[in-house]
Amino acid sequence: MKTNDYVDYMTKTIVKYIDQPRDERKRMRIERKQERASFWYRWFGILPYYIYLEVKNRKK
Repeated sequence: MKTNDYVDYMTKTIVKYIDQPRDERKRMRIERKQERASFWYRWFGILPYYIYLEVKNRKK
């Protein structure tokens, strides 16, 4: 990718972001955070996450 293409892409992305209403940007940010996998799953994988959930459920 040439530098000019990259600058063009970044400019379009920034302008698109700025043109959005503030409330919509905030809503999209909140939705992205909710869609993220939990800390345990992201950092340690599925098996430790499963063990963590089992231990947590047994305490209840």
